[in-house]
Amino acid sequence: MESLVTWFTTNLAPYISRELVVFIISLMPILELRGGLLAASLLQVPMWTAIPICIAGNILPIPFLLLLIKKLFAFLKRFKLTRGFVTYLENRALRKSGKVKNAEFVGLMLFVGIPLPGTGAWTGSLIASLLEIDFKKAIWAELCGVAIACVLMCIISYGLLGLIL
Repeated sequence: MESLVTWFTTNLAPYISRELVVFIISLMPILELRGGLLAASLLQVPMWTAIPICIAGNILPIPFLLLLIKKLFAFLKRFKLTRGFVTYLENRALRKSGKVKNAEFVGLMLFVGIPLPGTGAWTGSLIASLLEIDFKKAIWAELCGVAIACVLMCIISYGLLGLIL
């Protein structure tokens, strides 16, 4: 993830504001808030400026994913070219859904909040949609998870990384 963040910050920062770079990174799957806060730290965006930007970027796709991902996947499965990739994404999400399935709200919140590879709001939204978790419950669980991830990543990006840099 660090190499992706470094690539985006290096290639976007000369052309757009540092804050917009952080927002764009926070919108992206895989990078999300975690990458946004790391980029903000590298671009020397103050933490209190970066937090709302990263949270906004990370939560913006959640309702759309929850409402539309199953329809999009059903559409993409109709085509031989994309069927395998969609099936792979569904299977990968369902493999990671074990704890979420048993404790819907808390499981989804922790899945989104703990900054490990393959977790986050994008995958959490896919899991919530595939498990047909209530929309409002999924939104709140993911918002709480994003808040947890924000606290943890601020400590890592601005605390530990700040000491190194």
